[in-house]
Amino acid sequence: MSTTTPRRSLNIDNINPHVKAAEYAVRGELAIRSEKYRQQLASSDSKSKLPFDSVISANIGNPQQLDQKPLTFFRQVTSILENPLLLEKEQVLLEHLGYKQDVIDRARWLLNDVKSVGAYSQSQGAPGIRQSVADFIEKRDGHKADPSNIYLTAGASSGVNTLMHIICSSPSTGILVPIPQYPLYTATLSLLNARCVPYYLDESQSWATDLSSIKSSLAAARKDGTDVRAIVVINPGNPTGGSLAAEEIRKVLEFAAEESLVVLADEVYQTNVFQGTFHSFRKALLELQADSEANKDKKFDTLELASLHSISKGMVGECGHRGGYMELINFDPEVVAQIYKFISIQLCPPVIGQCLVELMVHPPTEGQPSYDTYKKEYDAIFSGLQSRANALYEAFAAMEGVTCQSPQGSMYLFPSIKLPDKAIKKAKEEDKQPDAFYVGKLLDATGVCMVPGSGFGQKEGTWHFRTTFLAPGTEWVERIRVFHEGFMDEFR
Repeated sequence: MSTTTPRRSLNIDNINPHVKAAEYAVRGELAIRSEKYRQQLASSDSKSKLPFDSVISANIGNPQQLDQKPLTFFRQVTSILENPLLLEKEQVLLEHLGYKQDVIDRARWLLNDVKSVGAYSQSQGAPGIRQSVADFIEKRDGHKADPSNIYLTAGASSGVNTLMHIICSSPSTGILVPIPQYPLYTATLSLLNARCVPYYLDESQSWATDLSSIKSSLAAARKDGTDVRAIVVINPGNPTGGSLAAEEIRKVLEFAAEESLVVLADEVYQTNVFQGTFHSFRKALLELQADSEANKDKKFDTLELASLHSISKGMVGECGHRGGYMELINFDPEVVAQIYKFISIQLCPPVIGQCLVELMVHPPTEGQPSYDTYKKEYDAIFSGLQSRANALYEAFAAMEGVTCQSPQGSMYLFPSIKLPDKAIKKAKEEDKQPDAFYVGKLLDATGVCMVPGSGFGQKEGTWHFRTTFLAPGTEWVERIRVFHEGFMDEFR
C-alpha cells in the first residue's frame, strides 16, 4: 500500500498567473455578497436578520433579471425554433395562442437558414442571418454592407476576445482603452499578458473623448516601448453613459488613421440613446473615405475598423442567449483568414443567439401583424428606462457631495462622489478603496448592489460609482438617498 500523501496537481501558486492578475469588478466581491443576501432572503426565517427585504442588482446590465419583459415577437419565434413540431399545429398557434402569421413565417425562414438550432452553423454564422445584418447596417448608415465582412458572435464580448487574441502578439503589445472603461478590456489584456494603455475621458464634457489625452497616452506608451496597435471606443459609453457626437468620432478616426491604429468600436448600446442621435463609426469612416479632400492621401482606405453590436442590451435584453455580431472593414485578407481560423476553433456561436440577432436587426415593420404589439412593448421599455434614469439622476443631484451627468445613453449613470475625510481614512484602515468602502456599506444597509468607480478606472483622487437604471420602480432609489444621508452624517 502506498504511503504517499495524495496531493492535487493544481494550486494557487502554479496556475496561469495572467488569470490571477485579471480583475472583473462587475461580478466581483460585492456581486458575490449580494447573491448571498439574496439566498438569505429566500430562506424562511432570515428576513428579520437583514435591514432590507430585497436585493437590487444595479451592478450589471442584465435587463431580464431586473424584470424587463422579453419582446413577444422574439420569444414566439424562438419557441417555434426550439420546437418545430409546433408548426404542425399552426392553426392552434394562430387561433388560440396569440401567434401571428409573421411569427410563423419568420420561424420557417430561419429554420430554412439554420436547419436546426441544435446543429452547428458555419463558423462565421448562418449566411441568411449575416445578410439580414448587412441589410440593417446599410439601412442605418446609408452605405452598402457586405455580409462576408460580418461575423456572428456569442455576444459582443466574444468578438472582443477574438480581436484581442489576433492583435496582441507579444507582451509589449498595447491597446488604448478609455478610462473609465468596461473591465472586459483590461481583463482580456491581462489574460493575454498584453498592455492596457489608458486614456482618460473628459468628465467635464459629459465624458467626451479628449484627443489631447489620447495623444499623450500614446506618446508615453511608445516611449516606454509599448507597441500600440489599436484604440477602443465605447459609444454610448459604459460605465459613463456618454454619447459621442459625430465630430468626436471623426477626430478619433483621423487620429487612428495617422497613427496606424485599429479602431474597435463597441456600439452595443446604440439603441439606448436619450439625448441626441447615435452615430456609428462605420458611417463616419465611409464618409471620410468618400471625402476627396480628407482622404487625398488614401489613409482612410486602409484604416481597420471593427464594429460590435449585441442582443444583450437595448430593448432586446437577451443577455443569456449570447448573440451579437462584429463587422470588419479594411482588414488584410491574410489577417481575415487567421480570424476565421480562430473562430473556427470555437466551432460557432450559439445558433439560437444568431436567430435573435436576426430578429433584432429585422423586427416587425409597420403593416405586419406583430408590429403593433412589438412597437408598444419596445416603446414602453425605452420610456421606462428613460424615466428611471431621470429619477435616479434627480436623486443623485440632490445628494450631498454627489455630481452626475444627465442621462445620455446606455444603461448606466456614473456619479462622482466627494467622500468625507473620515470615510476615506476608515476605508484605508480596512484596506479598501474609498468608493468600494462606500458601495459596500450601501449594499449591507440597503441591498442595492452597485460597482465602485475604482473597478472601471478613474482619475487619481476622484471617486465614483456605477449604477444601472434597469430595476423597476423607484423605491430602491429612496433607499440610496436615505443611506447616503446617514453615511455622510456618520463620517462628517
